[in-house]
Amino acid sequence: MAWPTRTRTVAHWWRLCMGLLSIVVWLVPCVNLQPAENINYNLVHSWADKLGMELFHLGDFITRRKEVQESFKEAKVVSRNGASIVDSMAKEIEMMMDLKVSAVRRIMDTAENTALSHQNDLADKMFSYYNAKEMLEPGDPFPPIPTPAPDMDKDIGEPLIYVQPKVVVLEKRPEFHNTPVNFSVSSVHVPVNVFDRAPDVIKAIQWSENLDQIFRDNYKNDPTLSWQFFGSSTGFMRQFPASKWNKDVPVDLYDCRLRSWYMEAATSPKDIVILMDGSGSMLGQRLDIAKHVVNTILDTLGTNDFVNIFTFAKEVSPVVTCFEDSLIQANLDNIRELKEGIESFKPKSIANYTAALTFAFELLEETKSSSRGAQCNQAIMVIGDGAPENNKAVFELHNWRDPPYKPVRVFTYLIGKEVANWDDIRWMACENQGYYVHLSDTAEVREMVLNYIPVMARPLVLGRHDHPVIWSQVYADIEDTKLSDYLWEIKQCEEQKADVLEYWQVQDRMLEPSEMHRREYRRMKETWNQPVDSNVYQFMTTVSMPIYDRRENATRIANILGVAGTDVPINDIKKLLSPFMLGVNGYAFIVTNNGYILFHPDFRPIFQGYILKPSYNSVDMIEVELLDDDRPARDFNPVLLTIRDSIINQSTGSKWMLVKNHFDEMKRVNRIKRQYYWTAIKKTPFTLVISYPEQYGVSRMDIRTEQEIHRVNIKGTNIRSFFDGKRWKIHPDWLFCKHSNRTFKTPEIELLYFLERMSEPGWRWPGSRSAMPPEHAAAMFSNNSSTGRYPSINEKESYYCDRQLMQALVFDARVTGWFSNKTSWHSKDEKGTSASSPIAVLMGLLPRNEFKQRFGVTLAFLATHSGLTRWHEFHSNGLEDTRIGEAFSQNNTRAIDEIWYKRAVDQHFVREESFVYSVPFDAGESKSEILVTASHAIFHNEGGKAAPAAVVGFQFQHSALYKLFHNITGNACAMDDKDCYILDNNGYVVISTRVHETGRFFGEVNGAIMKRLLEENVYKRVIVYDYQAVCFKSKNDNNASSMLLSPFVHVLRLGKWLLHTALWYIVQLMQWAPGVSAHFADMHGDLNGTEPRPPPEHHERNGHGNGKKKNDDTWLRYLTLHRTRLKTCDMQRELYTLFNEKDNVVYNMTAHACERPFVVLPIPNSNLILLVIDQLCPRDASLILTVNPQTIDYHLPVNDSLACFKQASEFNRVRPQSCISRHANESAIKLCGKGCAVYANLGLLLLCHILSRWL
Repeated sequence: MAWPTRTRTVAHWWRLCMGLLSIVVWLVPCVNLQPAENINYNLVHSWADKLGMELFHLGDFITRRKEVQESFKEAKVVSRNGASIVDSMAKEIEMMMDLKVSAVRRIMDTAENTALSHQNDLADKMFSYYNAKEMLEPGDPFPPIPTPAPDMDKDIGEPLIYVQPKVVVLEKRPEFHNTPVNFSVSSVHVPVNVFDRAPDVIKAIQWSENLDQIFRDNYKNDPTLSWQFFGSSTGFMRQFPASKWNKDVPVDLYDCRLRSWYMEAATSPKDIVILMDGSGSMLGQRLDIAKHVVNTILDTLGTNDFVNIFTFAKEVSPVVTCFEDSLIQANLDNIRELKEGIESFKPKSIANYTAALTFAFELLEETKSSSRGAQCNQAIMVIGDGAPENNKAVFELHNWRDPPYKPVRVFTYLIGKEVANWDDIRWMACENQGYYVHLSDTAEVREMVLNYIPVMARPLVLGRHDHPVIWSQVYADIEDTKLSDYLWEIKQCEEQKADVLEYWQVQDRMLEPSEMHRREYRRMKETWNQPVDSNVYQFMTTVSMPIYDRRENATRIANILGVAGTDVPINDIKKLLSPFMLGVNGYAFIVTNNGYILFHPDFRPIFQGYILKPSYNSVDMIEVELLDDDRPARDFNPVLLTIRDSIINQSTGSKWMLVKNHFDEMKRVNRIKRQYYWTAIKKTPFTLVISYPEQYGVSRMDIRTEQEIHRVNIKGTNIRSFFDGKRWKIHPDWLFCKHSNRTFKTPEIELLYFLERMSEPGWRWPGSRSAMPPEHAAAMFSNNSSTGRYPSINEKESYYCDRQLMQALVFDARVTGWFSNKTSWHSKDEKGTSASSPIAVLMGLLPRNEFKQRFGVTLAFLATHSGLTRWHEFHSNGLEDTRIGEAFSQNNTRAIDEIWYKRAVDQHFVREESFVYSVPFDAGESKSEILVTASHAIFHNEGGKAAPAAVVGFQFQHSALYKLFHNITGNACAMDDKDCYILDNNGYVVISTRVHETGRFFGEVNGAIMKRLLEENVYKRVIVYDYQAVCFKSKNDNNASSMLLSPFVHVLRLGKWLLHTALWYIVQLMQWAPGVSAHFADMHGDLNGTEPRPPPEHHERNGHGNGKKKNDDTWLRYLTLHRTRLKTCDMQRELYTLFNEKDNVVYNMTAHACERPFVVLPIPNSNLILLVIDQLCPRDASLILTVNPQTIDYHLPVNDSLACFKQASEFNRVRPQSCISRHANESAIKLCGKGCAVYANLGLLLLCHILSRWL
């Protein structure tokens, strides 16, 4: 009986277990429905509080911020007067620019007088001069002398001339960007298309050598002068000081006559209509020559000129459809559009010259009557292979109404070797104050086209006494925009080469999704690299004046000798702006008469780190000042347009605006109210604008009278002692003190030199940065009683010191001198640390080396509003190791311009008692040690006013922060069911359980949760437009001429087929894996995307061989280089910032199942938030939010471009004041070009004679 009882008991327990198991199984789905209940809100809250408290006390202890704040108590806070500041800065710039104009005027006067006195000199073809491309330095080997005698030069019919190059001693000078120069002589650059031994060229080189003396005198009077030069109308350029020409470029494209400073000085602004013959006879070489002519004409135009190109056959058509019936400004963007339009042009039908000329005259008349265009010179340029008639009736109707004045000049370019009807096309030019040219070869195009410049300059030359002063738009010195396309092609080839080389190393790993992603993302990041400050190019503006031929018979030809000029580097102008007076997040910029910026903190002319953008110098001020008004792209606010009009009209005014300021590689943004002030820089086309934040920019720090340098000296204190040690730097770009005749290795050495000078008796503060022009000096000295002493140009030691900046710097150095010194960690002066904090007690007890090891702190720093930066290192052992400080000082010396400084000041108004923490972007991808930077703003308060005085901070190891976080959270965040993140105020990952995610934008890590944070107002989205972006358009290698169905086309097609076949067999023989360059094609298919698309799954080859053939075809397709061309475009970035409203209700919300599978809380005393996510809840992994740029689609017609879209909403501009377009004596000039020259072939004549005797 016991057995059945036991059986029943076992069965009972079995049923009970099975029942419980069924209940557990039934409850499993319910557990998945409510996993977020495992996130304990109170526990997460305690984590955030504890982490915030410990980080804050750490920073408080390390930086000694309370002591720093106490140090500035002696200073005072004063109001910042924006109107006074902008007026003072404008006067300084005006004075400096007057000095440059004075130097150019002296070059001009000397050149005109020298040419006049040497007019009867004979050209010496053996004359030796310093050729910038051939001259040698001592020790350089001389090139071998040609032997035997040189052959005949076929072009000039004379023996080739060899003159041994001259030797010159060159020395690197920092004021010329370390270019080796010689201040005794000038050097001459001759373009490749100019023969330097031609009589007119060598004669001008001879007499212009006498300009060396005035060059030297100018430099002696003003040692701040940059390059001085004389650009001759014959093509060469003489520049001082002498230097070798850069030979690093593949082709020397430089011709001074094509530079904006030359063109705008040699001719007044102009409206030009280019008419290109579109008849069927314009084929082959004729079409190539015609296109070359058009492109050369376009290269001679500047932003004050207007142009359009029309082709004419039976009808007249614009080469760019959207530019129809209008003249467009000749900026780089529009010129590029016109060049692309003419490149695709195809001739057809019969040319109707009458209709074309009538259309051109009517367009010019309408432009003038509507007050559009240049409103000065007007010209029609006709390019064709012959006109059937002279169209006299058209000219009588439109151009001969008010004889002898003819408002429109006509220039004609006859194309082709065998042309018969040249009389009529020549007559058009000669009867309309133009010039006629016959072209039969592309090699002569540039020289022949440039003949139109002296003709357009005739009214200037005949006037003689009026020398307009021309200021150019910003440009990159000696660089040609064509070089950008070349560099981009080289870059594409290098990338393809890199793909092949990488394949040899990694084989099939190249096709793995992670490898594809890494490579694609890296290359796209390179295209987004748009540095604001770069030493690759020297950006400058140039002041220039025309030089006239004063000979008595010159009125019969009205010859322009050339243009004199000097460069004004943009950095030299910036140094006059006293950024110290504008404060943190304050800046200044200059706007031209066209509304374009001369410079601006958001001026980004370079991409890829070294390639100039296609239209880098045509950036309008409204494209960089982004109003916070949530308008669509290019829908500019009328208020901003009104301000722009006031600025370009050179009015004086002020206004406040709400703007969006992006910074840190356009990955962060803040919304801020800014004050703007502007005033004209007199006698220039420029207007100066300054701006600073209203929240903390209206007040600034100042010193009291008893703290001035001379009073400190009187007390016997050595101000030099405030700068002891090596742990300090000053802002490298600010002008503290500058010696005109001496150079120093570092700004710090120069500062110490002047501090010692200030301690000497007789020290006096200069009153101006620039010396006076000699012709103005007497007047200025007689009226400078209120402005102080101006340095004389004849002083042996001319210098300048910014008095206010130096006073502030010395004060800051005095009160912060203790910061860089070693202090005892057990000192009783640690006022900033709370004794009740356990971490504070621990900090005080730990020795210095253990302290560094435990908290990972490497360095503490301090930067002040006067540009002073101090630091001290924390060493892990007793030995001194300054490498940490050196690394910091190399990248963090710009004080108020550093990102951590700006962010700390902004954070002060979010949470006053807080630090800003940041890690480098994408830091997790780097294998090096990650450093966290923390910074905190120090404000000084007085009389109800507050001003930022300094920023303190420290750097510590990311691994130590992660360890601290792990210690606080325990193993809770290491479990598979939870993900923990620390994000900064812009959404970037500071801490993640996966270290490789550090520095990434969280929306790319978990887009679904980031979207929820956005919806719940944790973050706010801010759209920022980038109107300086560069895109990449697929390039069709076939130009118009190659599309002609000639036998050569079929030969090329055959060659292409053979090449592809050969490559296919090479692939088979070497057994390369398919798709090595797959990523390359994807990149060029859409280089403007955000994240590279994952590659298609790499399938194994099946037994039927279909996969093999498919992969082979893929390989051949990707092996071909997919060329793209640079294109300007607009992009937008969606950036994010914390919603900083106090008591944000979202921080009180708990997790609720999968409806809200996370808890988010602010970390006190920081710019960070703690986010804990339940990983068991499903999420949409395909949802990605990115801060990477996206191309803006304006939904344009198929053939329209961004240039067309911008042309539809053209902005106002102010025309240059100088316009000299006519002179009464010009009608007496009969020189207007030549007809076809008949060259006799002696051999052919002799043959004809013999045949005539025998036949």
